[in-house]
Amino acid sequence: MDDNGLTDRRVIITGGASGQGAALVAAFRSAGAQVVSMDLTEHEGERIASESGARFIRCDVAAKESVDQAFAEGVSHLNGLDVLINAAGIAPGCPAETTPLQLWEQTMAVNTTGTFLTNQAAFEPLTAGGGRILNFASAAGAKGLPGKAAYAASKAAVLGWSRTIAVEWARYAITVNSIVPAIWTPMYEKTRSEMTPEQLVEHDRKLSTMIPLGGKLGQVDDLIPVIKFMAGEGSRFMTGQIIAIDGGSLMVR
Repeated sequence: MDDNGLTDRRVIITGGASGQGAALVAAFRSAGAQVVSMDLTEHEGERIASESGARFIRCDVAAKESVDQAFAEGVSHLNGLDVLINAAGIAPGCPAETTPLQLWEQTMAVNTTGTFLTNQAAFEPLTAGGGRILNFASAAGAKGLPGKAAYAASKAAVLGWSRTIAVEWARYAITVNSIVPAIWTPMYEKTRSEMTPEQLVEHDRKLSTMIPLGGKLGQVDDLIPVIKFMAGEGSRFMTGQIIAIDGGSLMVR
């Protein structure tokens, strides 16, 4: 099949207003998929969806009523659902000992509760014929990340949730995999902007040893082909896995 058999595949992408989510909206539409993009940021979300021929629906992934309403509208528009790509997320930074409760709760609400709510909303339509759930996690959830304790904890929960439902929902032919990217995005730009010059030098020095392939984060073009494959029929016997697109930083050592 052309482009992993994505023609007319019915896809919902959260976090579609920026970064990796926005790139995936355009890429999946270009591959012939029917796409509904969801995000809390309406103006950019509408613009990106319109440019690629996708449908945009405003959605706050941390709020059950918003998620349920958006998914009902999205599934109706698509006349079903084959793939959920849950790319919505935030990555605020703060030392563990001074992390405010508000920052902790917001990070958990978007990254963890958002995964929980969107996956539950996708469950029933996916049971009609099976399909794919791709939850964006992070290497931070597997090995921790100094300066981003709340983010790391939220993504660790995503990994645990994803592996559990991969087992529970396998009988419905629903596969669930965690995507762990190390890709240069606007979110990462923000992280870099919050560092002092000294921290930035040390950060880049660490990356040069942590990432065997090139010593720095990859580009979105490194991500797209993998996500296309994971959304297609070729990945039907893969579930509960951590799919790392990270230049080798998460490899078993």
